[in-house]
Amino acid sequence: MSWLTDAHVHLSDKEFSEDLPYVITNMDKMKIKACCVSIDYQSSLSTLELGKKSSLILPFVGIHPEKANEDLNTVVDLINENAVTISGIGEIGLDKTYVSDERGFSRQVEVFQKMLSLAEKLGKPVSIHSRKTLDEIFPILQSYSLKGVLLHWFAGSKKQLQQAMDLSYYVSYGPAMVYSEDKQILLLHTDLDKILLETDGPVRFSRCFGQKTAQIAFLPSVLFCTANLLGKSYDETLLIIEKNMSTYLGV
Repeated sequence: MSWLTDAHVHLSDKEFSEDLPYVITNMDKMKIKACCVSIDYQSSLSTLELGKKSSLILPFVGIHPEKANEDLNTVVDLINENAVTISGIGEIGLDKTYVSDERGFSRQVEVFQKMLSLAEKLGKPVSIHSRKTLDEIFPILQSYSLKGVLLHWFAGSKKQLQQAMDLSYYVSYGPAMVYSEDKQILLLHTDLDKILLETDGPVRFSRCFGQKTAQIAFLPSVLFCTANLLGKSYDETLLIIEKNMSTYLGV
């Protein structure tokens, strides 16, 4: 039976802590795996522990741009010490909404480049936060030889999407695509072999999701919407996404 994988979710977030045993049980019953991303040292530790508890959780370790001022060396050491068990590096990237000046943004760039260097050295895929910074991120990425690049929660323009496709990067879409025409249009302009799906939990979603914290259980709805938009069956689309995920992860 095919497995569906959430390409980007924060299971180490405290929002999930009380319900995590039930989440993992549901993942097993629904045949869903998850790329569990981190944002700093503490969440990276938690993510690694979750990976030990369940083979369904694929641990990604890294520093989110919001946390760029935290100790870089501790996370670097953690990644090197756990290189065998880490599935990828993330959530990493750039985001000017978290800084007030060029110095702050330069620090984000420094941290981002260090994370990319580690990913290149260790042969790990990356999960990238790129809100309103794709024009800065593209040239940086091209200076590294990376195993797999995911622009998570893609929200760029059609032109930027085409650039991502030309560079053979993956892009992921989440629950908002179920009701967002803009996201649906982007999906239809994405190469079939570069589509991944995510929930980005514990982010909350409106419309049909009623502002509830995103659960991995939302993922089949995202897949169903994707299948309808692509004019394919649910099972056929599942196989496409499963293959894309395997190639992205290099497994």
